[in-house]
This record gives sequence, structure tokens and C-alpha cells, in this order.
Amino acid sequence: MKFGVLQFFSWPGRRNPLEVVYDRAFDRIRMMDENGYDAVWLAEHHFSTYSVCPSVHMMGTHIAAHTKNIRIGTAVSLASFYHPLRLAEEVALLDQLSGGRVNWGAGRGFDPTEHRIFGVEPCESYPRFREAVDIVLTAWKNDKFSYEGEFWSFEDVEVLPKPRQDPMPVWVAASSENALDWAGQEGFSIMMDPHATFEELAGKRSYYRDKLSTSGHPTNGRDIPMARTLAMAETSSEATEVGRRGAEFMFGSYLRKKENIYGKDAGGEKTMQMDALNKTIRDGGDPVAKYVDEVAICGDPIKVVDKLQELEETVPLEYLMVAPLSHGSFVTFTEKVMPKFL
Repeated sequence: MKFGVLQFFSWPGRRNPLEVVYDRAFDRIRMMDENGYDAVWLAEHHFSTYSVCPSVHMMGTHIAAHTKNIRIGTAVSLASFYHPLRLAEEVALLDQLSGGRVNWGAGRGFDPTEHRIFGVEPCESYPRFREAVDIVLTAWKNDKFSYEGEFWSFEDVEVLPKPRQDPMPVWVAASSENALDWAGQEGFSIMMDPHATFEELAGKRSYYRDKLSTSGHPTNGRDIPMARTLAMAETSSEATEVGRRGAEFMFGSYLRKKENIYGKDAGGEKTMQMDALNKTIRDGGDPVAKYVDEVAICGDPIKVVDKLQELEETVPLEYLMVAPLSHGSFVTFTEKVMPKFL
């Protein structure tokens, strides 16, 4: 099993100076570099303390200068919000400066505040994302090229630099059936979201594999990172408390916003897990408890090892991208869980 970390730069309550958030994250990344992790995957967000990382490409350049082994992934570059030629340049430059260590992950974003401020209509979000990905890949594969699309048109343009890697490893974020259809039809590798239940993960993986096969694309030899929020401690009760605190922060600053951007106005992209969580709220249940029980990997080291072994067999899980809900969760996972699988 490969391991990566979905790295957020959360600033809950603004309790510490922001530089403390960054310094702690960089300490964690240095530990990753020395302990067998495959990649750090950087999460891009704007206008929110959920993760104060508006440029994953600039952040990646800093990390590249202070690490030697770890790959640098974007999870994701919010392609809908970029000029696609600028995006192609920035990712390629990061790949050059990192010595060819970039994993490019692209997604469309969901936050209604980001869409409003960047001037992207929800109904245009997905087609803009697809067109931007197409332009980036076309720019990397060609010298001068022309393009005529729905949102962007260029004539006789050359993007420099090109990535150091040829081909560049590319993933697209896919959580809805529509996104899985497109990724499978086009032959893209996918990264799977941290907010689906374990049962949904297995179903989505199977659906995507079938779509790849029927579209004539190979199903083997792909890394499919599956993101999971992680709450760990020396006892299960302590881990549950870590999970509840993390879930409460996510619901307050992040998850409930997804209801506002996915759905009919965005082309039917509302995700199954948000349907389930919102139903729990409507029925008077506790969405935080549901999240801890059915979505997060939560427990002491023995319980987490058992859970990962189960997921290896049932999903199957081959690449785990953990999103630690505390620094202690990360340290415990690194010291007491990862060695069981390496």
C-alpha cells in the first residue's frame, strides 16, 4: 500500500499566529519526507480558515526546496478558476523546479463564495473545469497550438516551460457519477474524496473500473489515491473525541457549503454523501457522529490497522491519502500504523 497525506493548512478559531500553522505543517512534511510517504497532496482553498493555502503551486515550490524524496501533489488545482494557460505554466514550472516530483491533481471546486468572487457561475463550473484540463494537457503535449473552445480560444501559442516529466502524472477529482463517467471515458486516473462512506468508496471504485473497461482503457497499473480523514489516539475513546472535534470544525466551515453549489444548478453534481448527511440532519440525527462512524478512519493503532486491512480487501484500497484531524493523529499513524504495511 502507498501512503500520502492530504495536507490542509487549517486555522481554527485563529487561535495561533498563522505562521505557526505553516511551521507545523512544514515539520510534518519533513517527517513525511523521511518516513516513506509517497506524496504530500496540497489542498487549495480561498477566503476561508478551513485551509489557508490559496496557491498550491507556490506552496509546492517551497516544499520542493526543503525536501528530497517526497512527491508533491495538488489535491487539487482548482482548474475552473484559472486561466488555463497560466495554470499549465505554473504546474510545469513547479515540475521543473522540483526535479520532476509533481503529481498534478485537478478539480473544479465547490465553495459558493469562491465561485461568486471568481465570477464563475455554478452551471459553468464543470464545463469550465473540463475545458481547462483539456487545454493544459494540450499545451504540455504540443509546441505551438491553437484552440477553439466554449470558454477559451487561442491561436498559435506556445506554453513554456514544459513539465520535466513526460508524461506528467495526472489525476482528476471525481466524487459524483457524472465525474466518474467522464474520467472513465477519457481514461483519466482519479482521486477519491474524503467524505464518502466506506461503502460508497467501494461502489464508486467498482463503477469507475467498469467505465474504464467499457471505454477501452486499462484498469491496472494505476494509483488511485483514496482520501480519508484520520483521527487517532492511544485509546479509541480519545480518538473518537479527536474525530468529533475535527468533524465539528469541518461542518462549521466547509461541509455544509457543499449543499449550496452542488445540485440542479451545477448540472446534477451533488454528491451522494452530502445527500446522506443532510438527510441525517433533517431526521434529527447527529451528522458529526455519522461522519465519525461511517466516513473517518478513527481509533487506536490496533483498530486502524484492522480497518486498513479490511479496506485493502473490500474496496480495494491500494493508495491511502490520509487527512489527519490532529498532529497527534499523524504522528501515531506514521509511527505505529504505516510500518505494518511498508
